[in-house]
Amino acid sequence: MTLVLGVESSCDETATAVVRDGHEVLGERVASQVDLHARFGGVIPEVASRSHLEAFFPLLDDTLEAAGVGIDEIDALAVTNTPGLVGCLLVGLSAAKGLALATGKPLVPVNHVHAHIYGALMERPQEEPVPWPVASLVVSGGHTSLYASHGPTDHRRLGRTIDDAAGEAYDKVSALLSLGYPGGPVIDKLAGNGDPKAFRFPRTKLPGLDFSFSGLKTAVLYAARGPNTRRGDPLLPGLSMPDLAASFQAAVVDVLVDRLLAAAEQIDARGLVICGGVAANRALRARAQAEAQARELPLYLPTMRLATDNAVMIAGLGHHLYASGGVADLSLDAAPRAD
Repeated sequence: MTLVLGVESSCDETATAVVRDGHEVLGERVASQVDLHARFGGVIPEVASRSHLEAFFPLLDDTLEAAGVGIDEIDALAVTNTPGLVGCLLVGLSAAKGLALATGKPLVPVNHVHAHIYGALMERPQEEPVPWPVASLVVSGGHTSLYASHGPTDHRRLGRTIDDAAGEAYDKVSALLSLGYPGGPVIDKLAGNGDPKAFRFPRTKLPGLDFSFSGLKTAVLYAARGPNTRRGDPLLPGLSMPDLAASFQAAVVDVLVDRLLAAAEQIDARGLVICGGVAANRALRARAQAEAQARELPLYLPTMRLATDNAVMIAGLGHHLYASGGVADLSLDAAPRAD
């Protein structure tokens, strides 16, 4: 039996969790900063870092109490050290280093993106083996990447966005339409009452398996404010927000699913994974499930609880990294960018 404490602070959620043997969650806590950043329409790194600092130790105490264990009973400390906002990463990493120094527990560095993939697989029945390789799509506010996943700790990147992440595109489109922050949930809800064919938005297909959403954002801007729009121009009269939202969302979903299926074909995948915050999107989930069923491929989607940033996935993947000797010393540093 191995108990791993997970620490996550890569962006705007402070999270801690205790996980047994890579899958059994004994205790978890998440402190979200969504309300804190909503007034700015996006994450302010300095504000996020300070909030992590204030939240971490009370959160840790609550998590250990919920798990019914003391810090001395923990076998390893798993912490996100890449990728993410560097100031935010440093808060969680410094706290984990301090705990490692004080307790003598081993420190396990975890790639946040790889952890999202593991999080999508955690809640399956444990007697059900993962049919490696799987094609994995990580899609969130900060990441849109495709991986060939051959094991819990073995991921090779096949493609990524060359500009905005899909979740970032949602936030920016929501901002230009004055719909609020975060953009994903509000556009998803609005799109449910709209016609996805009302606007003919582009589906950018780059060579290989990379993504681009910049042209789509521009198309939405022109549809909403006119092709000769200038900063501060109002929205066009008579504009149907549900139709605009549905058409934008349909374009995003088409691109994401198309690229995922192309990746699956390229690596002869035996399963599909979609993870990250945008994996909570209803249209994406429905389309992916239909395509996976048509191809008789298992599809692994995280529950809403594990779709957004959390420490359960960090501790879960940390278990496998620890078991394979993936331990670091106290010189471990934060890396804002990583594969």
